[in-house]
This record gives sequence, C-alpha cells and structure tokens, in this order.
Amino acid sequence: MGPLVYLIACEPSGDQLGALLMGALREETGGAVRFAGVGGPMMQAAGLTSLFDVKDLALIGVFEVLPKARMVLKRVAATIKDIEANAPDVLLTIDSWGFTGRVHERLTKRGSAIPRVRCVAPQVWAWRPGRAKQLARWINHLLTLLPFEPPYFTKHGLAATWIGHPVIESGFGLGDGPAFRKQHGIAPDARVIGVLPGSRKSEVTRLLPVFQETLARLAERYHNLHIVMPTVNTVAHYVHEAAGGWAAPVTVIMDDAARRDAFAAFDVALAASGTVSLELAMANVPHVIAYRANPLTIMLLRLFARSKYANLVNILVGHEAVPERLQSKCRADILADDIGLLLRDDMRRVAQRADFAAALSKLSPPGGVRPSRRGAQAVLSLIRK
Repeated sequence: MGPLVYLIACEPSGDQLGALLMGALREETGGAVRFAGVGGPMMQAAGLTSLFDVKDLALIGVFEVLPKARMVLKRVAATIKDIEANAPDVLLTIDSWGFTGRVHERLTKRGSAIPRVRCVAPQVWAWRPGRAKQLARWINHLLTLLPFEPPYFTKHGLAATWIGHPVIESGFGLGDGPAFRKQHGIAPDARVIGVLPGSRKSEVTRLLPVFQETLARLAERYHNLHIVMPTVNTVAHYVHEAAGGWAAPVTVIMDDAARRDAFAAFDVALAASGTVSLELAMANVPHVIAYRANPLTIMLLRLFARSKYANLVNILVGHEAVPERLQSKCRADILADDIGLLLRDDMRRVAQRADFAAALSKLSPPGGVRPSRRGAQAVLSLIRK
C-alpha cells in the first residue's frame, strides 16, 4: 500500500496547484499513493474526497476573517480530528495560512510526529518578516514558488526547496482564441476585454461595480466591445447576478479548459490583483490590475509593507510593467484610461509582452522538470526520511 498524503487547499489557486501535485505524486509513485484532506473541485476531480466544502474558506485579510472566526475554528478542529484519525505519512498544505497555519500550529503543540510540508511561501519579503520564524516552528519543509524565497526561511532553520511556479505548467499559453470566439458567437474583429474580478466574495462585490462603470466609459469611446468573465464556483453566483445590464455583451464562463481558450481570445484584460496576472502573462494578454480591500486590512498591509509593488510581474522585472490601481486609484475613470491606452497603443502592448517574457523566465529552475514534479519529489523525499 502506497503512502497516504493529506492535502489542504482552501482557495481556487491552491486547488489548481493541489491537483497538479496530486498528478505528479501519482507519476512519481507509479500510482501507489493515496489521498485524503480538504480541497476544491479540481482536487476532487483528481481523486480527493474533501472533508468539507471549501467555498466559505476563501477569505482574505484580518477583518474579512474575523466575522467567520467561529466557523474557521470549527473547521480547523474537524480537520485536526480527521488528520489524527487518518494518520497520514505526510501533511501537505497549500497557501491559505489563515486556515492551514492554525492546523500546523495545533499539530505542533499536540506533539504530532506527522511530517508537515507547506507549499507557497508567505510573502515575508514583502511584509511581516517575522512569519518566517513562525513557519520554522510549525512545519518541517517549505516548497517555494519564487527563486529568491528560500534564504528568508533557511536562515531560521527551516528547510526550503524552490520548485518553480505552477503557472509554467498551467497551459495558459496554449488556448485557442479563434475557436472560443466562434463557439460563443463573438465576431473575429470584436475587441474582447477579459474582466476577472477575483475568486473571493469580498473581491467580487467590491470590484464588479467599478469594473462595470469602467466598461461603460470604454463603450462610449470604442465600438464592437465584447466582455468575457471567467469565474470560479466560489463566486459564480455573484458574477452571474452582476453580469446583466453592462454596456457591451457579456459571456460568463466557468469551465477550466474554456478559461484557457478565453484568455487566448482576449485583446486586453482588467483583473483583480493576484495569480491571475501571471496567467494573463502566460497567455500574452496585456492587462491592468486593480484591487479594493477593507481599508483597515490595507492599513495593516501598508504598515508592514516592504515591497514597492503588489503585482508579481512588476516585482520580478523591477518596474511597473502592469499598471497597479489599488484602493483610491481603483476608479473607473483611471481604469478606462489605462485599458483604452492598451487598446490603441501598439507599442504599449509590445512593451508589456516583453516584460511578461522577462518575468516568466525567472519562474522555473533549470533542468526542465515541472514544478509539480519537483514538489512531489520533495514531499516523497521527506516521507522516506
């Protein structure tokens, strides 16, 4: 009987990475691996029976978590109980430190001997550097996505392995744009604008009204616009509800394969800040990012911030390649000007695409091994030790 890997991933980006890691673990073990834990639809499609629905755990920021603290703690307790009942060979958690950190902390304090691995390093290089010491107390091994991250943790005695970023194997550069347009009745000469308001309720409810007003302004200046909104199951209800009454035709999609084709059909995109910017970069789509969060959450972030930029493309290239419109700058007039500039300025699009290539070249270690495969190898190595 193969090893039992207990996985926890609470958000769509973690769910996608978890599914990739599950596939790689099967490859590495010749299929002799078992899974238990908590995950979303992608991990479930890969063979995981989730302990509970993760939809309510897609939270962000201290002040977004507080109203649901009782529910979060109840789910933490249920997860701890399930881990101890299953006695897995390794615990592998993916991001979502607000939830998974509590699991790691409690297992540590209970004296658990289960090896504990976290995938996706907290951005201690951007804010809250003290969290590196916290991780060193509670986990045994860290898998990082970025090349410069391991030293922030190894200096505190935590083993860390750079595996590369999963966007490299996401397939977002392989979509069929013309086929997507044909399937959805979008004219070949239409200007397709991707609108991606996030994967959390708090993001979507704050950003969609601004994005709708932005597109209304753009529709006054440009004809033949078509809006495509890829979304995920955690917020699909809110996106569908808000998709009526826009100034241009709207197509909402949820299927993961269709999402890649949709990206290939975009002329430009307007997106919430997050991993989606790297996916758009993989698809070579010029874009602008925007974000609004609870003002108190932002106040805390700014208090501890150590990075000039929020967007990973910008961090990797060292300048604002992708416009960042956060908080007070997240306004329809500013966003409409930004998107309009990308629509009409060929050189601006060329420059952004060159920066995409430069940023993406830094996301995978040499040797040609997929990030998920490197991650699987590290996990299995820890089990063997």
